Amino acid sequence: MKKYLQQFRASALLALLAPALFLTGCNDDDDTPAQPTIAEVVNTNADFSLLRAAVTKAGLGSALSSGNLTVFAPNNAAFQAAGLTEANINARSQAELAAVLQYHVINARTPAADLPEAVNTPVTTLSNGTVYVTKAGSNVSVNGARVVQADVAASNGVIHVIDRVLLPPLAGNIVQTAVANSDNFSYLVAAVQRANLAGTLSGPGPLTVFAPVNQAFIAAGFATIADIQAAEPAALARILTYHVVPSRVYSTNLVNGNVLTAQGSNVSINLGTGVQVTGLGNNGNAANVLLPNVTTTNGVIHAIDRVLLPAN
Repeated sequence: MKKYLQQFRASALLALLAPALFLTGCNDDDDTPAQPTIAEVVNTNADFSLLRAAVTKAGLGSALSSGNLTVFAPNNAAFQAAGLTEANINARSQAELAAVLQYHVINARTPAADLPEAVNTPVTTLSNGTVYVTKAGSNVSVNGARVVQADVAASNGVIHVIDRVLLPPLAGNIVQTAVANSDNFSYLVAAVQRANLAGTLSGPGPLTVFAPVNQAFIAAGFATIADIQAAEPAALARILTYHVVPSRVYSTNLVNGNVLTAQGSNVSINLGTGVQVTGLGNNGNAANVLLPNVTTTNGVIHAIDRVLLPAN
């Protein structure tokens, strides 16, 4: 399970990481020491060594020295959690790196105090993509990545340090993203097609899908994709819609308790060291979220290790 989720995580990231990003400013003509630029902060902070490697390989160093920006900057732990090392960052092309790096940058200086107190505020990035910022008191997250240090000042903007690398939804909508990651979701795609739900899950949304990986379907009794294709469409639709929440819900938006699904009944959320989801028909056996916060153009996917079952 961990093996192919790591492959999914790495392939999704490494297929994405490229053209312009952070920037820097100019010195004042006084005796006050010049504030460092964003480039200088990244270059001198040991916890940004993997970000620095990505920026350097993408050829974005000079871009970090001008402009007026906000950067959601993944720390080293964020890159490591995504399965990225300096070696495999350097193995990627400039084009592969730029899409992800630009997705972390807003073309305005926005300190945490200026972020709206709201859930999933859409914000346009330098890549012309959209990230979703949530703020509740002093807690800030973006696409489910937590801001672990806000307001690192620079002469040409501000840095908010985050604990995950943000991935732009280059594959497309929920169905297209699942198809693009068939090593993990080929059984799910077959079930969606058999249940005639591809149109619904490709619609404008926003939707959140707790997406069982292939092994979860096998453990639920679907030994092969042929077994899914032989299943009753209405029965599959009832199960699959039980995995769908009709709104955009990142892991940082979840709380302990019940969440209403598109099927019409609740699943139970339990937050501990990770996220667990339990269906009414799962006899208390929870599904673990293996890979959270996969952003798509019409919502969010959370990969889980068990098929959720509604009550009989």
